[in-house]
Amino acid sequence: VHLIPVNPVREDGLNPKSRKRIMPDLLTEPPAIDPVYEAHVYCNIPSIAERSMEGHAPHYFKLVSVQVLIRHGDRYPLYAIPKTKRPDIDCMLVPSRKPSHPQLEAFIKHMSKGTAAQMDGSLSSLPHFPSHSLCEMGELTQTGVVQHLRNGQLLREIYINKHKLLPGEWTAKQLYLETTGKSRTLQSALALLYTFLPDFDWKKINMRHQWSTIFCSGSCDCPMRNHYLEEEQRRQYSLRVKNNDLEKIYVDMAKIVGIPTRQLRASNPIDSLLCYFCHNVSFPCTKAGCIGMEHFKVIKRHQLEDERERQEKKLYFLYALLATHPLLNQTVNRLQRIAEGKKEEVFVLYSAHDVTLSPVLSALGITEARFPRFAARLVFELWQDGKRPKEHFIRILYNGADVTFQTSFCKDHYKHSSKPMCPLEKFVSFVKRDMFLIFNSTSYYDACHRKAL
Repeated sequence: VHLIPVNPVREDGLNPKSRKRIMPDLLTEPPAIDPVYEAHVYCNIPSIAERSMEGHAPHYFKLVSVQVLIRHGDRYPLYAIPKTKRPDIDCMLVPSRKPSHPQLEAFIKHMSKGTAAQMDGSLSSLPHFPSHSLCEMGELTQTGVVQHLRNGQLLREIYINKHKLLPGEWTAKQLYLETTGKSRTLQSALALLYTFLPDFDWKKINMRHQWSTIFCSGSCDCPMRNHYLEEEQRRQYSLRVKNNDLEKIYVDMAKIVGIPTRQLRASNPIDSLLCYFCHNVSFPCTKAGCIGMEHFKVIKRHQLEDERERQEKKLYFLYALLATHPLLNQTVNRLQRIAEGKKEEVFVLYSAHDVTLSPVLSALGITEARFPRFAARLVFELWQDGKRPKEHFIRILYNGADVTFQTSFCKDHYKHSSKPMCPLEKFVSFVKRDMFLIFNSTSYYDACHRKAL
């Protein structure tokens, strides 16, 4: 008997929403956002073993392809709060220091032998693992490496050990690897790959460089995408200006560090404060006082409110459709080739950023998803029906939770299907046609160059 769990407990201990929709009682207030809890989720500190729904299917289904889009792991801030001491975090990898991983030491050894790998363009000059005793701006931390060692291990147990996705003698042609040109994304990809394919042959690694954070490759010319992004940025600005609590907090913090409020805001303090918070380091102090948890909570709460309004206002959604079409189109074309019997690129890894994953989630219609945490993973599984080999289905998973039926193109399918998946054709017609309907267009080029109504 093959039992398929349909209502698993998620990694944060909450039951995912039942698929039965119950009308909310409109007289009750929505639950208040807890900024500290949400910040903990975002940090994604490696602790208990993660439960995941990857690889679940009826026993007669065969897994034929897996495409994974990750956000890099925990990193040092990209911005510094002026006139404060930078957070004291060590980016040397020390297996005896927590958080660690049983394969961390072997990973360091293997990474130092990686001269035989083919690395596109500027990737060849990047280090394979972080190694500064005081982290550099944006550098992957040990926590970030461990997060992806855990991701790779989890995916190996399911896709290699259980489903035999790749044979023991896999070839370079069966992998497709692509990363942006930042050391944190390259190193995150290598950490995941190391536990997914332990002690892999470096000669089989061909890492492609993607210069665009939205992975638009040769289809980046899209004036309307830029238009919607500018409109979205205006919306963000106007929400911030209306928030009096946030303004007071910025004024107070600017006094503590002794700079104009405008300069403090421009230094994006939440990026830096999240690093202190995730690494359990005290927030910075000066002679004029200390930045404290109350400052952090107000800024984080505003960030969460901004995400909520962003979902409602649809500007970001329009941006997301145009921003992610090239990547989703590449994904669909590959899945179609594999469904037709091609045996190449059966495992795909894109190593990217929050600004890559977030629009993909939005474009797919997965509105209930949280903003991508450190080391977030979005997985597209392609399955073949053993009873009807010409039929193929996809499952989409976000951080281990099955979100297939949250997508706009498949949310009604499960009502009249006994299979816990979505027909591949639904995904194909969404990417090839339905994505453009809202723009009154029939193609990506047309949607990109047609003036907003």
